This record gives sequence, C-alpha cells and structure tokens, in this order.
Amino acid sequence: MSKISSRDFQPQLRRLERRLFLRSSLSLGALTLLTGCNLQDGDTTDRVLWAMSRFNDRMQALLFNPNTLAPTYAASEITRPYPFNAFYGEDDAPEIDAADWKLEVSGMVQDRTAWTLDRLRELPQESQITRHICIEGWSAIGQWSGVPLREFLKRVGADTRARYVGFKCADRYYSSIDMATALHPQTVLALDFIGRPLPTEFGFPLRLRVPTKLGFKSPKHIAAIFVTNDYPGGYWEDQGYNWFSGS
Repeated sequence: MSKISSRDFQPQLRRLERRLFLRSSLSLGALTLLTGCNLQDGDTTDRVLWAMSRFNDRMQALLFNPNTLAPTYAASEITRPYPFNAFYGEDDAPEIDAADWKLEVSGMVQDRTAWTLDRLRELPQESQITRHICIEGWSAIGQWSGVPLREFLKRVGADTRARYVGFKCADRYYSSIDMATALHPQTVLALDFIGRPLPTEFGFPLRLRVPTKLGFKSPKHIAAIFVTNDYPGGYWEDQGYNWFSGS
C-alpha cells in the first residue's frame, strides 16, 4: 500500500480540531443552562447533540473552498488490491443488469428524462487518481473515471442555487452532498475503475467519487439523483455521522 503523507489528512485534522474546540467550550453544565433542561432525558440530549452537529455542518460549509483540490497521485501509487467496503459482505453487493439500468433524475431540474449508461458515456469524461479516506481509519488510492457531476447537473438543467444533491442506491444506501461540493471540479459520477467499467463490488454501474470528503459520502450503485432544498440526510448521517464530512 502507498505511503500516506500528512497532506492527505490535513482537512480531516482541521475539522477534528474545530470539533474539539467546540466540545471543550461547551460543558454539560453550560448545555444545561443553555437549554434549560435535564440532559439525562435521552430525547432532549439527542436534540442538543443533533443541533451541535448541524452547527458543525454549517461551519464546515463556510470553510469549504470550491477552488481547493484534493491531492492526486501517480498510477504507480494505486492501491492493489483495492479494498472492498460496505455495510454488508462483498458477496451481497447488488447484481445489476446494465441493459435494464436507468438513472432516475428528479427534483429541481428542467429535464427529468432517465439516463442509460450509453448516454452517460457520451458526456465529457474525466479521470482522477485520488485517495479514498474511510472514517474507519484506513485509506486507499484508486483511479476513477466518469462524468463530472457539475457537467451532468448542467445537462439536466439543475437549479444550482438549490442546497443539496441527493443520491438513492440499488443497495438501500442513500446519501447527499451540498451544492458547492457537487459543483467541485473533482466530484465525479464514476463509470470506470482503473480504465475498466466499475466492478460490482466498487459500485457498478455508477458511483459518486468525492475526494474532498470522507469515503462514506461517495455512494455506490446509484439509481437516482435528485436536487432539493430539503435536507436529505444519509444512511450513516441519520445514525449520527457528521453530514458535511469534508474539507
């Protein structure tokens, strides 16, 4: 596996520093005074923690620079074998028939026509070799090629003033990102991995690749994309993970 340098984790370290600062500045006693409630009440505690998480999301969004690129690497640095990761075993990854698959589009867009794989491949394609950083503590470098998400959003007439772009997947996974990240030049709807169509375990036929965020923000086996102003949440985010989770 390729050597990891400190530059790969600088955005995550900055985010952790901000979290620790916020946590140290709010004691349990201060939270009790702030909310006028008993923090032993689970429902109230959850509301306070969720409010702090949403505040953290807003701060990260303000600090996000759409012109800052994630590090890229040489082909010789690609991790081989590239690891599988999901909320299920590798044998349970969904088998999808490319001929029958269509990408649904909905929400704040002008054109809701479904997309086939052939039609997606007719759009401009870009390739990147970037590092996937998992919240579980490991990372891997891979080569991903596909359609820049901002190009796809332009083609469907998406309202880029909307707040979110959401994704629904064939394996019950779902996620969402902010519009600024969706328009970032490195955010890609990946069709290929190391020059070949995505293997099933890595998200065939379509996955999101967001190198400016933690790995769980790059959903696999995408079946639908929607643009909205309503907070869409996500599979892990709705279980307590930080929603923004990026630089």
